[in-house]
Amino acid sequence: MDRVLVVDDDVELCELVREYLEPEGFQVELVHNGNRGFDRARSAEHAIVVLDVMLPGLSGLDVLRKLRAAHSAIPVLLLTARGEDVDRIVGLELGADDYLPKPFNPRELVARIHAILRRTKQEGAEHKPGPVVISVGDVELNTGTRTVRRNGTTVEVTAVEFNLLEVLLHEAGRVVTREQLAKAVLGRMFSPYDRSIDMHVSKLRKKLGGDGHGEERIKTVRGVGYIYASSAATGKSA
Repeated sequence: MDRVLVVDDDVELCELVREYLEPEGFQVELVHNGNRGFDRARSAEHAIVVLDVMLPGLSGLDVLRKLRAAHSAIPVLLLTARGEDVDRIVGLELGADDYLPKPFNPRELVARIHAILRRTKQEGAEHKPGPVVISVGDVELNTGTRTVRRNGTTVEVTAVEFNLLEVLLHEAGRVVTREQLAKAVLGRMFSPYDRSIDMHVSKLRKKLGGDGHGEERIKTVRGVGYIYASSAATGKSA
């Protein structure tokens, strides 16, 4: 039975979340401040953390920052205020696996948790005969060490950014839809007005930089998705 840590100072909301999660087979622990939330999150007793951004004591973003600085890979679903794009962008940059704006439908929260846990369990259960190295131009991705290098220099990426880049590099020169990326990277269906994939792509673009020809490596195909540019795809190998 997976244990879920919910860190939110809204006691009534926490109880509502518990009512929805427990029938789904989850054990739920509720914490109402950031300091205690950090201590419990790094205990390695939970499968996932549902973390509100606005908390007394440590903020949710500070909790997330400290977790990743402590090399904790526990999945984190961030709860943000509706319209607060800055919090979402910073949260994804710090290593959140996904976000959900408040107010939310509890069924959507359950669906997001299931999606994240499915993805993380699938990653942990994969047994490949050996590491796969995908090289596209000056970018190299190693699935064995889960590292990304550009011109021989390591690029620090989050787990979600790594998975996103793996899909884009594998399909370099071909358009990948947002629907395909949401399913492959986030483990869930793409929904209208969902900007999770767009935010992950934006951060990945900044980390990778230009392609050396004045062009972005990851180009937007308006209304469809993204493509790892063919000009950067010269020399693709795996």
